[in-house]
Amino acid sequence: MKARATTVALIPALLLAVAGCSGADTPATGKAPGPQGSAAASSGAPGAPGAPAGSATPGPAPTGLQRAALEQGDLPGYQVSAQGKNPNAPDGQPQADKKTCQPLADIMGDKPDPAARETVNRGIGSQKQVGLAVSASVSSYAESDAKRLLSRLREAVAACGPGFTATVEKQTGSYRDVKAVPYKTAGDESVSWTTTVAAEGVSAQVHVVVVREGDTVARLMALNVAGAGQKAQVPQEVTDKQLEKVRKTG
Repeated sequence: MKARATTVALIPALLLAVAGCSGADTPATGKAPGPQGSAAASSGAPGAPGAPAGSATPGPAPTGLQRAALEQGDLPGYQVSAQGKNPNAPDGQPQADKKTCQPLADIMGDKPDPAARETVNRGIGSQKQVGLAVSASVSSYAESDAKRLLSRLREAVAACGPGFTATVEKQTGSYRDVKAVPYKTAGDESVSWTTTVAAEGVSAQVHVVVVREGDTVARLMALNVAGAGQKAQVPQEVTDKQLEKVRKTG
């Protein structure tokens, strides 16, 4: 598990709520996620303590993006958490060794790319398929930047098939066998691919889906922490629910 955690540390957003691995088992509520969401979730900073019980001081009103994020109860058979990522995971954006592959490295980092105005992250653990972990995030953009991101990702997937390496906080991993895979979504446009992440002799297959709905981008990444060599796919119902919430709050 320790070696696998090192590999997954190169996919920081996946270290949100993985049953039995990250130790984050507190479900998200319908309340504003506070420091765990938005910019603090992007940075991986631990959440500040909330107001004492019985305090009359209300918390900040949730932003539209926070309301668009998945919450516990949205997905029967899944546990949704707003907990910050594993404290052992590095912060920041991985830097690719190939400029053309940087969009793919960015998408694995704390936010989909530097143009994101705000990002809210969620961790999802499947109670149906043991070990299946999904990271779901929603990010707001200027619509032109959101369109540019999808275009850059499609170009990078096509150009980076043989793979690339990426480094974050002096930890380096390889992303091999980048392959576009079909995946249906109801968004304005989307891109989907698989890759194998490897570090310290351990590898994990990852499936990534990025969907644009207007000026909002949803990013979903899945892997199987029970058997890193097993193929994982972002469940269709998770993607559908995420897009439904984006449309309702958009």
